Amino acid sequence: MIAPAFLLLLGAYLACGLVFAIPFALIGVKKIDPHAAHGSWEFRLLVIPGTMAFWPLLLRRWVTGLKEPPEECNAHRRLAPAGVSHREPQGAHPK
Repeated sequence: MIAPAFLLLLGAYLACGLVFAIPFALIGVKKIDPHAAHGSWEFRLLVIPGTMAFWPLLLRRWVTGLKEPPEECNAHRRLAPAGVSHREPQGAHPK
């Protein structure tokens, strides 16, 4: 009973994702990612399966007009000094 319901919900989710993925691959991807603006049609085909999986997140970014991906927020970034983008560990260079 649970498995058929789960598969039905998964199918509905992926169907909504496919309906979203086609216009997103044609129009939306260049609106939220400036690097993908000049992507080929092969790139757009490759984007469709991932778009089907993550369509709610991509829809929110498309609607809000976010152009850059959000900055990662993890323990390392929170502890890193402000303004430091790359720091080599001590002893990284052989003498």
